[in-house]
Amino acid sequence: MDASQIVLTAEGRKKLEEELAYLEGEKAKEIVEHIKEARAFGDLSENAEYDAAKEDQARNAARIAEIRATLANAQDAVAGSNMIVSIGSNVTLVDGEGEASDFTIVGTTETNVLEHKISNESPVGRAIIGHAEGESVEVVLASGKKRVYTIAKISR
Repeated sequence: MDASQIVLTAEGRKKLEEELAYLEGEKAKEIVEHIKEARAFGDLSENAEYDAAKEDQARNAARIAEIRATLANAQDAVAGSNMIVSIGSNVTLVDGEGEASDFTIVGTTETNVLEHKISNESPVGRAIIGHAEGESVEVVLASGKKRVYTIAKISR
């Protein structure tokens, strides 16, 4: 897989589509209203509210363009076997001390540490993709340290 390739799970694609609909609909209308209100304050050359509303409009347009580009260029994660780790897999890893960690393997645009979603391009993600339950894998972390994890469970 090309390192620059964007991969989305079905859930990730849905979230981006929902965000796009919000930004193009409700958010765009809110911004237009803010611009109208700011114009009513008079002289636009010294109108901070107008400038802020126009900046908000530009940020919104940039995010819309970014989401459209992501959706247009992204590949859907191919559902693999529950027996082998792939994008979209929920994985339980056990480290050398017996401590278990649960992760979901996602594409880079869906990575969210707080939700335990790690990228397929992260050191751990890259190391465990293609491996099966019960296998041990060595991971070289960004710090250069090596860790061995055992894949305890794989699910979808």
